[in-house]
Amino acid sequence: MAIVLGPNQFGKAEIRLVHVDRTGPVHHLIDLNVSTALRGDFAAAHLAGDNSHVLTTDAQKNTVYAFAREHGIGQIEDFAIRLGRHFVDSFPWIDGAQIEIEQYHWNRISVGGSPHNHAFSRAGGERRNTVVTVDGDAAFVVSGLAGLVVLKSTGSEFWGFPRDRYTTLAETTDRILATEVTARWRYIGAGHDFGPLFDGVRESLISTFAGVHSLALQQTLYRMGEAALTAYPQVAEVRMSMPNKHHFLVDLEPFGLDNPDVVYQAPDRPYGRIEATVLRDDAPAPGPSWQAVPGFC
Repeated sequence: MAIVLGPNQFGKAEIRLVHVDRTGPVHHLIDLNVSTALRGDFAAAHLAGDNSHVLTTDAQKNTVYAFAREHGIGQIEDFAIRLGRHFVDSFPWIDGAQIEIEQYHWNRISVGGSPHNHAFSRAGGERRNTVVTVDGDAAFVVSGLAGLVVLKSTGSEFWGFPRDRYTTLAETTDRILATEVTARWRYIGAGHDFGPLFDGVRESLISTFAGVHSLALQQTLYRMGEAALTAYPQVAEVRMSMPNKHHFLVDLEPFGLDNPDVVYQAPDRPYGRIEATVLRDDAPAPGPSWQAVPGFC
């Protein structure tokens, strides 16, 4: 029996970066969390403590900040591609890089009905994200969103499920459907106008959630992914995780009150979690796109 070194990578995790564009009187704010990971010939560092091929994680962090100053940010996918390509092209022993970026949204504050030039309020929990993998000459882009909470107060049913001795859930033809969407989609190629694409895929997901009369959250998830793939041929597949954020009617009979689907309890746990991939049957191979990306987002 021999013990050998398997796949490995190293980098700087969660580099907090805020970029302020001050080129005009109206300032623009971009708030990011950037993580880098390099792949290549690092066996000597693991096996012998030889650091001659180790680009320090501190240097990787500094590169992120320097690139933000020298090149700006733009779309997070483009920023990640620039970073990944720099690392791979700069050192012969580095043959791959994965750059993960999460973007936090800020809203411009209005004063007297007018947007303020340089004051912002942090938006809700929704985040935009991307994972770019540069592998040799190729780049693979997976983008998505997390923390998108959506709710329908009607237009959802759930019935026809099997019953056993442990089943207590009542069937229903009218219920609240709520979930927190985490979605990642893999692009075909890397030369896209990522801003409009992100906005379009997001709109496809949420408008389909609203428009589909749901018989199960699984059905809604599939239709959401199907709509995004139909509208955007640049997308090869969509992976989604959607917890069922339950809303239970409160029994008000002990207080002499009826409850005609008006008052609900919204516990935060436990919850059902629905996860699936929706993809084109002729989608190109993902290559290393999903390597080190958590399963189902």
